[in-house]
Amino acid sequence: MTRSTFRTSVEDRYFEDYEPGAVHEFGDIAVEEEEMISFARRYDPQAFHTDPHAAAKTVFGGLIASGWLTAALAMRLIVDHYISHVASLGSPGIDEVRWLKPVRPGDRLSVRISILQARRSRTKPDRGTVRALVEVTNQNREVVMSWKGISIIGCRDALPSV
Repeated sequence: MTRSTFRTSVEDRYFEDYEPGAVHEFGDIAVEEEEMISFARRYDPQAFHTDPHAAAKTVFGGLIASGWLTAALAMRLIVDHYISHVASLGSPGIDEVRWLKPVRPGDRLSVRISILQARRSRTKPDRGTVRALVEVTNQNREVVMSWKGISIIGCRDALPSV
């Protein structure tokens, strides 16, 4: 796979711009301890996510982010840099979610997306399906989370003529 950048911005990106084999890297978002604890208290209240003292006594040796917070932070980067702001038609889901390494306070996360497949719909030719491997990396370029995502994106050439 080759590293590349999109030829179009997210404000003008359509199905035709998602090329199989392309790899896109972007983002830098901080993992803040207060946000980790707040999120976990509400959605994933396990001691290694909510209590630094209790977390220090676990196999993790300290506080770690909920995997769901990691996914939410990655999603922010994906919406800002990858998903079309004009042609996204949602997603039917994701597959193979993996949390590979703990995410800790002060980590900085980025996203690498490898486009695996882009297929135009036969039944709805105004759109296509893009399948991609999403890898969330930390400041050391270690993959901390991954999943295979599916996006439905509208086609540029299906727009009505003006």
